[in-house]
Amino acid sequence: MNTHVCALSLLALALPVAGGMALSAQSQPSTEIGGQKVITLSRKAVSSTVPEFTSITLAPGRAMLIQQITANFPEKGSVNVLASPDLEASKKMLDVEDDQYGNLAFRLGAAFLFPYPNRMRGKLSTDGKIIETSWKGHALELPASWHGANPGAEVNSMHGLILKRAVDSVEVKNIPGGQQAIGVIHGGNFQGHWLSQTDLKIVITLKAEAVDVQMFATNVGKEEEPVAFAWHPYFNFPSGDRTQVQLTLPAKEVAEVDNYDNVFPTGKLNAVEGSKYDFTKGRALGDLFMDDNFGDIQEAYGVVTVKVVDPKAHYGVAIEGLSHNIKALQVYAPPTKSFVAVEHQTILNDPLGKQWGKRDTGLIRLAPGKSTDWHVRLKVFVP
Repeated sequence: MNTHVCALSLLALALPVAGGMALSAQSQPSTEIGGQKVITLSRKAVSSTVPEFTSITLAPGRAMLIQQITANFPEKGSVNVLASPDLEASKKMLDVEDDQYGNLAFRLGAAFLFPYPNRMRGKLSTDGKIIETSWKGHALELPASWHGANPGAEVNSMHGLILKRAVDSVEVKNIPGGQQAIGVIHGGNFQGHWLSQTDLKIVITLKAEAVDVQMFATNVGKEEEPVAFAWHPYFNFPSGDRTQVQLTLPAKEVAEVDNYDNVFPTGKLNAVEGSKYDFTKGRALGDLFMDDNFGDIQEAYGVVTVKVVDPKAHYGVAIEGLSHNIKALQVYAPPTKSFVAVEHQTILNDPLGKQWGKRDTGLIRLAPGKSTDWHVRLKVFVP
């Protein structure tokens, strides 16, 4: 298991965070999600030749979930970067239709996942509410929040512990060239589901050339804890023609799964070279269904870059993993939908599972008083 201690992250988390808002930020006074006002960061496009990001709409009441990102393309106008319903429909999903675990949060826009993404398996408690597992001899009792659609599908715990968590404070401020939102969650032990005590800071930055999303975790408790990061962005296909959209994925292995209902890893990582999962040089999605966890991630100058290109729309987005601790890429792309979800994860799926043996699955060991972080950057371009 890898350890990552980031002194800068700890210092950043200690900065004062207020509930104020820069005057030029757009609030949505009539729209609340999770009991907190929706916020829109915005800037005006100035270039007549290159695409620029123009807005980010986010929900502090749902752990800074990003509901939408827009970009201006010269001669085309505003384009939705994320596949997400409009704000009114998003509010209905999250405030009216969602379950107790917040599972609809990862069905739109881009939700943040912590202290673990993807699936965690274990023993189901007799009342069916808890998944019992352990880390280094310490018992973990996780919410039994997910299962496949097939009869008898195994119940597991999915996508962490903040899907339905509001931030404790939020600040929006102007920065050179754009705006930034900072949300802080004093998570404690996440209602008894996790070890130690954790503070989480989520930073979302809008500039013309890039959108940056960052998470900083600090162990403010008295014992060591495992942590992992990811997010769940649905990237839009502006043309609506999924078959010709091209994906470039810098991964040499894909995790074998039992089936696409459970999506549990068997512990075997297969080489992608020459297979239908080989996107290392970029190719069209066609009609391939994907819900896969890719490993052996290849960095270029320390960056893990995934590209989604929609040739018909003359549109492309690059998703850059800037953290050294990116361990896996989860890709979800159903053939009937006009999106692909690309999740830069710091762990393999089901990281505590015995099927992995002695393999390092990427869980970060965070000592008391130490911090660690995760950072992904988006760029848009004309291919």
